[in-house]
Amino acid sequence: MTISQLVRGVAAAATVAGLLSTAATPAEAAGAVPEKATLREAPRHEPPTGAPASPRPRPQHLTDAQRKLLIDATHRFRDVRKAIKAGYLPTEDCVPGMGLHYANPARTSATRIDPAKPPILLYALDKHGKPQLTGLEYFHPDADGDLHTDRDRPNLFGHPFDGPMEGHHVPPGAPPMPVHYDLHVWLYLQNPNGELATLNPKITC
Repeated sequence: MTISQLVRGVAAAATVAGLLSTAATPAEAAGAVPEKATLREAPRHEPPTGAPASPRPRPQHLTDAQRKLLIDATHRFRDVRKAIKAGYLPTEDCVPGMGLHYANPARTSATRIDPAKPPILLYALDKHGKPQLTGLEYFHPDADGDLHTDRDRPNLFGHPFDGPMEGHHVPPGAPPMPVHYDLHVWLYLQNPNGELATLNPKITC
């Protein structure tokens, strides 16, 4: 099942009741969402038939220095109003295992990966319905638009992106999403599957 199929199949409203209590992690130290949540298996993120497999194994954690760089660049977006003011367009569609995507059209069309300027921010609603920043998503258009080739696969700090994959649903006002690569970084919400795993089972819709 592709993410575009997931998005079409989920409701517009989403609720995250919170997180499991765990020992302090880098994500929690950065200000992770404090509530508890019921864990549920998130849908699998599968490439389209015939597409090149995403590289595995892949390192699942950033270094402390890399994490600090990203936190310093994005911490202000814990206030969703600042994210919107900075050009991130909200969407009401919640993707199980990912949450709400706030995309910045100027950054999604950039040709160079800038760690300090993530094209997409990931949010989840807390028990009060307030968006909580959970992670970042890095996005890069596929040069040839071919799902069956991956010669231009990008990386972040040496971590290869997933894909190529078809474009997903986009917020109103954003241009259509092309065939692309992406990489998720769970910077503000600890992910039992790994800091760079695609899906986070703590996020349900």
